[in-house]
Amino acid sequence: MSRKNRIIACLVSGAVAGCSAVPGPYLDPSRMQKEPEASTEKPVYTVHMIDAGVIAQQIKFDESNTQALPQEVARQGDYRVGAGDVLNIIVWGHPELTVNGGATAATPGNVTDPNALNGPNGAGNPGALVDPNGERVSADGAIYFPTVGRVHVAGMTAAEIASTLRTRLASYAVKPQLDVRVAQFRSQQVQLAGDLKNPGTMPITDVKMTVVDAIARAGGAQPDADLQRVQLTRDGKTYTLDVQRTLDRGDVSQNVVLRAGDILYVPDHNASRVFVLGEVTKPQTLFMNRGKLTLADAIADVNSIDSRSAQPRQVLVIRRTPGDPRKPTIYQLDMTQVDAILLSTEFELQPLDVVYVGTAEVARFNRLLEQLLPTMTSLYLIYSVGK
Repeated sequence: MSRKNRIIACLVSGAVAGCSAVPGPYLDPSRMQKEPEASTEKPVYTVHMIDAGVIAQQIKFDESNTQALPQEVARQGDYRVGAGDVLNIIVWGHPELTVNGGATAATPGNVTDPNALNGPNGAGNPGALVDPNGERVSADGAIYFPTVGRVHVAGMTAAEIASTLRTRLASYAVKPQLDVRVAQFRSQQVQLAGDLKNPGTMPITDVKMTVVDAIARAGGAQPDADLQRVQLTRDGKTYTLDVQRTLDRGDVSQNVVLRAGDILYVPDHNASRVFVLGEVTKPQTLFMNRGKLTLADAIADVNSIDSRSAQPRQVLVIRRTPGDPRKPTIYQLDMTQVDAILLSTEFELQPLDVVYVGTAEVARFNRLLEQLLPTMTSLYLIYSVGK
């Protein structure tokens, strides 16, 4: 063997023997063992070309993919009084029975002590403290009313309370005319949390409060809030509401009327992100704007595809299939076609979509040459030295 060949052989054998010591990241696989695959047959996925038919199907799906809320969530009746509420009760023509502003008048104009003639729990018991704005419903759900005594009112509407008092007063007054109003709403509340400017507790009143009302009263949502996935928790069940759909399209089916005990949570947009990878100028994660992001927007936000290495016919959108996250649904855009580029402005991306731009064959070949060129150059120099 010639001296030149011996040198080359030594270099090659030394490189093979020293592979475990090469510079750069390296992980020893000798202590790792893969589990045997259940099936050696690889799945095949259908690729849907983005065309007018796909856009029409997407629009149809978007219009029909509104969560159907149970009837008990959407329905809301009149306000029902609870413990802690403050009532104003007026008996027309009988000022001695009127309970308004904390004074229960025994005779017109002669009451100076607001606690006079107040009974148990702030009604009729001399010296007991009462709410200065009216008759407070006690913890057991009852109030005290002159000549009638204690009346259980919790769970009743103002009209039902008036009817009950009217019946009880029939022996005292002829056809008494009653007006019952809730002066302060304290018994029922909803909790607002998440990406709101002023989250907290909000009382339920006799004026129906919807999800949009609650968000507005909380100062509105933060700029990075995801109004497409607002969560309503009621009776241990959680519902997802598309409030953005209500604001953009006037879909009132998502604007649910809130009731006591509801928890409304507005998440941020971290779950509404899209990944743009592959041969693009600046691969990155994009967040949807008000729950919207088209394929054209995504490509433009990463400064377009890389003109030196991208395959414009292979712009893929990889999407999770509902019910089976392991099975992707794949869409492809051919950016060499004028109509396809136009359709990309109408193709709506969904949260957690992956936009992948493929690599041109010539770019793959050039990268292979870049990997081989240093080795080939070194071997050539060794060959030249050995001559």
